[in-house]
Amino acid sequence: MDIYIKPIEKAQIIERRVVFLKDVAEVYIGGQTKGNIEGIVVFQIPKDRDATYLITALDIIRAINHQYPDATVSNVGEMDILVEYHQKDKKENKAFEVLKVICMCIVLFAGASTTIMCFHTDTQLPLIFQNYYYMFFGENVDMPAILSIPYSVGLVVGVLVFFNHFSKFKVTDDPTPIEIEMTTYEKETNASVVDKLNKRSSGGGGGK
Repeated sequence: MDIYIKPIEKAQIIERRVVFLKDVAEVYIGGQTKGNIEGIVVFQIPKDRDATYLITALDIIRAINHQYPDATVSNVGEMDILVEYHQKDKKENKAFEVLKVICMCIVLFAGASTTIMCFHTDTQLPLIFQNYYYMFFGENVDMPAILSIPYSVGLVVGVLVFFNHFSKFKVTDDPTPIEIEMTTYEKETNASVVDKLNKRSSGGGGGK
């Protein structure tokens, strides 16, 4: 019997301390039912506390071969799987979530505006606008509105187009730069946790 498994990068288990095959991998068996195989226990949470554990594709293959000794198991997914265990399902506090969003918006607005102002100071943008205005109109004006207003509007539009996301409207279906950075951050974080758990397990530990 040929069994194909596609382990996922990260799984989350809430309350129960038994991890089944279906929790951490997709299973494919040509022409046969996979219900019994998906119910195979691949890991037992050792302690009843929130923690992150590492299981490998080899652990899954061993668990399957223990139940089906004659099966040929092929892995087409991840080699290392992180299992997050939570004692209880965390309920979201919407008021707290809104407060966090507001705080983040304030921090980002202050940081972005400070960065833009510092850039304008370093590049002497007001002086550039004065020179442009003098070239075309022959007058010295500290901050000509005819140039500064279109520039400010263009700056906002440019940022929105670059980040490709404003409310529910998207310029294209491509992932935004923020989504790409978040994906990269999550992958690097998972890789770091896997490396840490690997070192800990080689030294005799198991959870985080």
